[in-house]
Amino acid sequence: MSIVDSARTTRGTRLPRARLRLVGVAIIVAGILAAALAWRLGPGAESGFVEWRMPQATDIPVAVALARDGTVWFTIDSSNAIGRLKDGRIQKVRKPTDSLEPLGLAADADGSAWYTDAHLRAISHVSNDATITSFDLATPVARLGRLALAPDGAVWFAEPTAVSVTRLQDGRFTRHAVGPFTGAAEANVAPFGVAVDAQGTVWATLQSANKLVRLAAGGEMTEFELPTRQSGPGDVALDPSGAVWVLELTANKVARFAAGRFEEFSVPTPNAGLTALAVAPDGAAWFTEARAHKLGRVRGGRVKEFALPRRDARPFGVAVDGANNVWYTDLSGWLGMVRGERARAE
Repeated sequence: MSIVDSARTTRGTRLPRARLRLVGVAIIVAGILAAALAWRLGPGAESGFVEWRMPQATDIPVAVALARDGTVWFTIDSSNAIGRLKDGRIQKVRKPTDSLEPLGLAADADGSAWYTDAHLRAISHVSNDATITSFDLATPVARLGRLALAPDGAVWFAEPTAVSVTRLQDGRFTRHAVGPFTGAAEANVAPFGVAVDAQGTVWATLQSANKLVRLAAGGEMTEFELPTRQSGPGDVALDPSGAVWVLELTANKVARFAAGRFEEFSVPTPNAGLTALAVAPDGAAWFTEARAHKLGRVRGGRVKEFALPRRDARPFGVAVDGANNVWYTDLSGWLGMVRGERARAE
């Protein structure tokens, strides 16, 4: 496997226009990428941001995940590579096929990463030395959602084509069927978000069924209806207290589930184009607003929005490291970070 490097690009440069579109993201939110995207920086950009430009104008970074050794992994749509930021430089690790809806990504404790590969119809692992190992799903078609790692090393992912929340462990797949539910045909339940807590309990969202589900270690599944109808639950994440956070894509809200009850927080910008969710060590929930060109934060019951440096930014993926630095992908061709001190500011 070959690796291509790219140095960090500083702000303040006028960039060429390029038409970018993320393939097949209808399962997330319709119409987020309907227009051509211009690459240029807006005046008055907020301080505390650092950004790296993609090596090629056609690179569209999507999901992002952080390894303990400091490596930042990200998927690239319609590309035969997966990206990483290591030692201050962007590298592209070549893989066998082009990416199609590369939404599932998680970094392992050893600095490697796992990702969904719908085109290959597989779940794949990329090591630090750029070796890729793939596990065939044995299905004629694969539509895949998010992916998460459990404390025992198992890989969990949402598998809409099998209507399942699926585990990969020791090279074997175990599927946990979801649905059917009243008002949602089984084929349209659309499992999407996945998170695993320290005890091995799996939490997942079912977009079309408007539900959050809990899958216990013994396989028992419990469902919870979200308060807002047809809210389009997407990403799910866990905070240090054990509360479960859910991104409500079509409702333009972020929900917190604890002690059997939901609390919802409306995003100030209407129709913001919510796409991804992550929770920081300080308990703040961060989310992307692709249409609004912003990141959002829920902390202490209050929602705050952070405008990105470029007016035409399209933030899509988000992750937070141990120092509360907030990392994001920008479909316009950038990987970015909000420094911890800026991210924690009131």
